[in-house]
Amino acid sequence: MNNAGSGAAQKRQGAYGTVFLMEITVHLPDDLAQHPDPGREALEALVIEGYRAGTLSHYQASQLLGLPRFEFDAFLKQRNIEDHAYGVDDLQEDQKTLDELQAKGLIQR
Repeated sequence: MNNAGSGAAQKRQGAYGTVFLMEITVHLPDDLAQHPDPGREALEALVIEGYRAGTLSHYQASQLLGLPRFEFDAFLKQRNIEDHAYGVDDLQEDQKTLDELQAKGLIQR
């Protein structure tokens, strides 16, 4: 792998259907690699920036961190990040997820 962040997609069966995952390798300088959890730190920084820039929806950002919606909200609040609120795209993504879960018989409305 190279510094450009190459990766290979993997297909996995998740609790709510097929999930496609990609592993990305990031080369960190020694000083950053000495942090207690440099991988998580890098992922959180990536997600925060993507969320702030609007390239990641609330749903996408929470999924990348493996957090439910309200835990992701708490994650943002702890870091004083309030500049990108839950929007129409997030609502549509949540509606789509609810519809899929209902179609699979995993929830009832």
